[in-house]
Amino acid sequence: MNPLNTEIGFSSCFLFVPATRPERFVKALDSGADGVILDLEDAVAEEEKDQARAAIRNAWPNFSAEQKKRLVIRSNSPGSHFYAADLILAQELDIACLLIPKSESLDQINGAAQILPNTAIIPMIETALGLHHLDEIANSEQVLRLALGNLDLQVDLGMTCDPQETELQTARFQVVLASRLAQIAPPIDGVTPSTDDIERIAEDAQKAKRMGFGGKLCIHPKQVGLVKAAFMPTAEELSWAERVIAADKASKGGAVKLDGRMIDRPVVLLAQRTLAIAGKP
Repeated sequence: MNPLNTEIGFSSCFLFVPATRPERFVKALDSGADGVILDLEDAVAEEEKDQARAAIRNAWPNFSAEQKKRLVIRSNSPGSHFYAADLILAQELDIACLLIPKSESLDQINGAAQILPNTAIIPMIETALGLHHLDEIANSEQVLRLALGNLDLQVDLGMTCDPQETELQTARFQVVLASRLAQIAPPIDGVTPSTDDIERIAEDAQKAKRMGFGGKLCIHPKQVGLVKAAFMPTAEELSWAERVIAADKASKGGAVKLDGRMIDRPVVLLAQRTLAIAGKP
């Protein structure tokens, strides 16, 4: 399997579930989320790391092949003394995708790739050093896409952000730009801490889409529907895209106007991308 062909590369909504809560694994898979992240890091206390790995190991044989394609394991950070055991677990299970938090160098990612040759890797950018080495991380072995750890990045940079995280706009742009230059899948935006503020969750997801992110991390099933809806094209966007493609075909690739707007190659490519996201040929 080429890890860069994994379905996770086209997913827009990722739901975290603590690895210590195996009773939630299937519920998370049934939540509608495109990908489910079994979390060994922040959601697991230090004294429960072994228990968390055991829970994943015990549950793994019960997952279907389709479910395994949608499962991601978030390891502990490469600098922690839990990381080696996490990689051993990932190797044992031959997981499709590994999310590496606090990724900070090419060597870290390439090292994981050597141990896990069949696994796609999502480096999580959440420190100043990770942001500084962004381009080399994005071009490391088996990197499928990047993810932004917005809360940890604020802490590491000593930021106090407003509700819109305006102060992180530059970092978000850098992650999107690095992904495009490395020709990997669009990155995954960080979490919205609120689980009840529907407007905030939807607005954050829509902003991420506008900025060029291809997905968003979720911390509660209530966020899943809002995030998926935000990343799907609207009825108006789909109608426009279909009309653009039809006009382009009618002109046989030549210059054409639609509703007073010139239709050129970038517009056609954007229309094709819109239809692809919606699963339309």
